[in-house]
Amino acid sequence: MPKMKTNRGAAKRFKVKKNLIKRGSAFKNHILTKKSPKRKASLNAPHYVHSSNLEQVKKLLCLT
Repeated sequence: MPKMKTNRGAAKRFKVKKNLIKRGSAFKNHILTKKSPKRKASLNAPHYVHSSNLEQVKKLLCLT
């Protein structure tokens, strides 16, 4: 049986932290002048993969 391979794109986008999977946040790269400081700060806060997508991401990362 061949080795299981991690999806390299997913490996670059997700980090495994204890029992959660950390992900990046969209909408924080450009056109920041019209976004409020509160909104930009909330985009910098840590975000985690939603429970409905957790199994899909685990499969990509070969965690199951």
